[in-house]
Amino acid sequence: MEQRIGSSSQPLEGAGFDPAFIPGLTSPASGRTKDEEPEKEPEVAEAEADDDAEETEEAEEAEGAEVAAPESEEDAAEEDPAPEGGPVFEASDRRAKLVADHRGVRLSLDDQECEFRWDEIGAVETETARFGKRYTVTVHTPDRRWYPIEIEAPARSRFTEWDSQLDAVLDAYFEEDAG
Repeated sequence: MEQRIGSSSQPLEGAGFDPAFIPGLTSPASGRTKDEEPEKEPEVAEAEADDDAEETEEAEEAEGAEVAAPESEEDAAEEDPAPEGGPVFEASDRRAKLVADHRGVRLSLDDQECEFRWDEIGAVETETARFGKRYTVTVHTPDRRWYPIEIEAPARSRFTEWDSQLDAVLDAYFEEDAG
């Protein structure tokens, strides 16, 4: 009788352990390493380096242009024409932001954003944490999907203020379909 030390089971295979197991899920690994790549002619390598530098400069200029927001309130009004005196609700913390105005409701969390026009919204629900300072707003769509966002309030006393401001916006712009 032969004795073995260790596990007698075979190593597991499949997509859960190796994404390359499913054809087309990942690009095939080339057999080359960076050292084995054919050398480029010096002129071609230099031209590619110049192109990369130009792209970097263009990207930096574009970022600078984005940072330069409209310089006056008149410019901002031209970009986003709002009805005079219409209510606007805005709440944000270090990660999340919620804006509700005449255009609809906009949610953003880190680098993700979504926007809902008023005709795309079935309901808007608010909830406050029993403990802590989390204010949750959930946008429900007619197709039974919901999009919650949690905003950390500076103090629990802001909850009633935020509720009244959001109610004013909903009363002004949100029309429930009776039917």
